[in-house]
Amino acid sequence: MANFFDLTTLITIALAVFVLLRLRSVLGKRTGHQRPPFEPYEIDRKSREARPAGERSANEEQDNVVSLPGRGQPDATAGTGAAEKAVDAYAKPGTKLNKTLKEVVQSDPGFRPEKFLEGARMAYEMIVTAFADGDRRTLKNLLSREVYDGFAEAISERENRGEEIRSNFVGIEDAKIKGAVLTGSDAQITVQFVSQLISSTVDSEGKVIEGDPDKVAEVKDIWTFARDIRSRDPNWKLVATESEI
Repeated sequence: MANFFDLTTLITIALAVFVLLRLRSVLGKRTGHQRPPFEPYEIDRKSREARPAGERSANEEQDNVVSLPGRGQPDATAGTGAAEKAVDAYAKPGTKLNKTLKEVVQSDPGFRPEKFLEGARMAYEMIVTAFADGDRRTLKNLLSREVYDGFAEAISERENRGEEIRSNFVGIEDAKIKGAVLTGSDAQITVQFVSQLISSTVDSEGKVIEGDPDKVAEVKDIWTFARDIRSRDPNWKLVATESEI
């Protein structure tokens, strides 16, 4: 598995924050009791469910996959000792999570749980915001080709209905690693995010048809990130999402 950050990556993140702030300046609002913040296929769930399965696109049947910020090269002088100490500080020794994260470290001495979460938090906010805003350009830089096609399709369906998501991402209250699995060289890390959003969906006439433009809602999402730890590709991908009620 991989650590997210070196100097180059931090510069990239600074640029990403600039893009995110630009996005926020043109966003409206979006809240909580309606649909999860990152469930693009839920946007037109009712209309999709009404269509026969044979008419649904392949993208509608796939999990979400999202490329996360890449990592720098691990510190070759550090070995695995420092990384294992970082794992012990994050996950209680003797637990399944601790054991699996240490297995990850054996293949990637540069991996650190806290650094991983920094990248995951950044990716979460950027993707949720860009999807709500219909910003295909930003999404294209963050998503795999297959999932980007699915996101773009969902955005297009929303636009065709004349609807708009007005969303203000208030912030992430908490992000923590809930589980990890290592199967061969395939590593998966599951993260629980607790975020706050203000959001609503309006029709072509600007009438609110879902959500509350004045209410801050707490949203809990569980995202699973995966990476082939033997691969030279440093990027993690989001392979599954679900929302906690």
